[in-house]
Amino acid sequence: MHSAGRSWLLLTGFILFYIIYLLFGALVFSSVERPEEDKLRTEMEALKEEFLNQSCVNAASLEHFLVKVLTANKYGVSVLKNTSVPSNWDLASSMFFANTLVTTVGYGHTTPLSDTGKAFSIIYALIGVPFTMLVLTACVQRLMYPLVLAPVGVLQRSGMEPRPATVVHFMLLLILVVLCFFLAPAAVFSTLEISWSFLDGIYFCFISLCTIGLGDFVPGTQPGQRYRPLYQVSVMVYLFVGLMMMYLLLRTFHKMADLHGLTTFLQLPRCEDSDLDEDREPIVEDHHEGQTPRYLTDKAANRPLEPGSQPSYNTINKG
Repeated sequence: MHSAGRSWLLLTGFILFYIIYLLFGALVFSSVERPEEDKLRTEMEALKEEFLNQSCVNAASLEHFLVKVLTANKYGVSVLKNTSVPSNWDLASSMFFANTLVTTVGYGHTTPLSDTGKAFSIIYALIGVPFTMLVLTACVQRLMYPLVLAPVGVLQRSGMEPRPATVVHFMLLLILVVLCFFLAPAAVFSTLEISWSFLDGIYFCFISLCTIGLGDFVPGTQPGQRYRPLYQVSVMVYLFVGLMMMYLLLRTFHKMADLHGLTTFLQLPRCEDSDLDEDREPIVEDHHEGQTPRYLTDKAANRPLEPGSQPSYNTINKG
């Protein structure tokens, strides 16, 4: 099989395994945590009834009631019937939790109740976090040519110098990311989430794609929300693709900083210092009119997914 075909097959296998891994985690979390959640809900209902049946409420019983209510609310169980969602550990919600766990977003709105769930979270994240980083890196590496190297080559062929070309390309890519992964999703979130404003949507997108995950805004937690499982799966896809584009943007900026000498000036490591010089392919080479640039040849276009195998900004002439 051709090397390019093998690399795409490998990437597809990574993504499929990632989806299967999320489903596996969702099934385990749902089976372990949902009984604990149901038990907590039952206890809260009994506590509420007991509290209401008391003829005289003293300070100690009120404090005990509030402590129980706040503790249950921390685990996503509310004593108010009109604010509780059916379950935080159904299959879709569990998969959403698994996704936030392995992407390190971690909103904290739902946390494991049982010791088994906590122990499994440690093992699951220990394997899932580096594997997620591997999948994101593999996807970004495949996107480098169509979204970074080829556009820069087009700008240079149009007559721009290498450094201005990389700046223009980075600004265009930044605008694309802001429009497609901040402004447009914010408009969608502000429409679907009744209590969210447009600014709240932008804030959520920024907090999520920077993996800060404060948890003050979490989609899909409204009671009676229609198509909640589909909505949560859609948010998962948005988070994964958004994180991939943020990583691509960071790599593009790092490569541009290498070309402009910023990393050398600040004595920072270059983006591809570990690459061997002979493995580097230039984006654009000086060539005579009519000669095909190297970055358009089959060798560069069909490079397999290996570190340092793709063309890089570092090989552009910095003079």
